Amino acid sequence: MTQWNATASSAARNLGRNSICCGLAALLPLIASPIAGGYRGFAPLLGWLVMLVFCVLVLALAVHLLFDALLFRLASSHETETAGLAAVDDLLSRMQLRKPAGTPPGLERRIAGSRRIVWRQRFALAICLVIFAILLLNASDGLPLC
Repeated sequence: MTQWNATASSAARNLGRNSICCGLAALLPLIASPIAGGYRGFAPLLGWLVMLVFCVLVLALAVHLLFDALLFRLASSHETETAGLAAVDDLLSRMQLRKPAGTPPGLERRIAGSRRIVWRQRFALAICLVIFAILLLNASDGLPLC
């Protein structure tokens, strides 16, 4: 396995893990909110809707990152970096997700773009969990829920 194959495989593995972990973490407030909803009128409607928007955003970014992970896995299955990235570009153009560019970006630039999406996902997840914690404290009036 060459250096670029290992880099692409590692990026695919990390993106997959991150998307699944963040996606599951975003589902926890969505699962716990209806359960806590019966407890002293859990949350104002606006707080619930804002939390729901951020949870859906995290899940949408998780799907996008899983797709990116599959693209990196496809690229790493080829012998050369040029052939692997050309296969990814060909797939994206056939799916009409990207127009063919004159000079395709390299592997490092693509990985950097995926890392930016990971940070956006983590930021949205942090906002979602903070809103959930605020809503829980609001519902309990600062008292323990147990």
